[in-house]
Amino acid sequence: MKALVYTGVRELQFLDVPDPQPGPEDALIRVEASGICGSDMHAWAGHDERRPAPLILGHEAAGTVVEGPLAGQRVTVNPLVTCGTCKACLSGRDNLCATRQIISMPPREGAFAQYLAIPARNLVVVPEHVSFAVASLAEPLACGWHAVRLGQRALDMPLSSARCLVIGGGAIGLGAALVLRAMGAGDIWLAETSIDRREIAAAQGNIATFDPRSGTGPRDVDLVIDGVGFGATRAAGSAALRPGGVFMHIGLGDAREGLDIRRTTLQELSFIGTYTYTAQDFRDTASAMFEGRLGSLDWAETAPLSAGADAFGRIASGQVPAPKITLLPNG
Repeated sequence: MKALVYTGVRELQFLDVPDPQPGPEDALIRVEASGICGSDMHAWAGHDERRPAPLILGHEAAGTVVEGPLAGQRVTVNPLVTCGTCKACLSGRDNLCATRQIISMPPREGAFAQYLAIPARNLVVVPEHVSFAVASLAEPLACGWHAVRLGQRALDMPLSSARCLVIGGGAIGLGAALVLRAMGAGDIWLAETSIDRREIAAAQGNIATFDPRSGTGPRDVDLVIDGVGFGATRAAGSAALRPGGVFMHIGLGDAREGLDIRRTTLQELSFIGTYTYTAQDFRDTASAMFEGRLGSLDWAETAPLSAGADAFGRIASGQVPAPKITLLPNG
């Protein structure tokens, strides 16, 4: 099969590689859409020691099952593979499984390829009216769903009354804002430096956007969701929170400073790291997407997998206005 292989820092090659060999519980999927995530960009830039070259990246996938359980079905892929038997899995927090694996990280190759093997329990059937490109957004949107669900639980007030700030207008941030809207959040602001992404977010309806460099933006908010995860965004988010507010941290931009620990202590702020999603979060997100509760989800750009190296370069140089580029391995 053909695959886009990460071969070194800022190097991707479109190569012939061996077809995946499904295990006894696996389905073999013909990949029809696979989104480029920020973590793929970090790996490509040489900033993720968990993803050493050579490796097939990509974990936001949808396609058709060609072999194994669900053969013939259109599916979207939960890329997080867990044991199902440990305390975390049995308590419904399977995203914290001690032996969790994710495609695009050894020992599992990713979805920037024509075919992918993954346990059939990780698949959600996609209805005919939903395109593969839209279905592949289930993974980044599920990250927002999980963060909003945990944030709602931590708040000392109903979400319907909450003033919410989302940092970042990429797929993670925009997705979180769409989930907040679907769950009935009181007010939603989205901070984004790109005017194109601000316009895309604003066009979704009931999301107020602003450029964080302008010095404007809300203060004394109840809930912050940081979909970027750099020191500057942590600093801005913690400064915007009211006393007793909740900070949900999704982004993995860097591991350095930013959070004001003194203010966090004195004002009893809650800071919660949020990693991926549970299997139930993923299913609930997919259902919301298929029912139209998260909007049209037509804001991703598409490109053939063979042009993936160019897509990575354009994203890195700031030439992509869309919140997401989705690669089409068989398009």
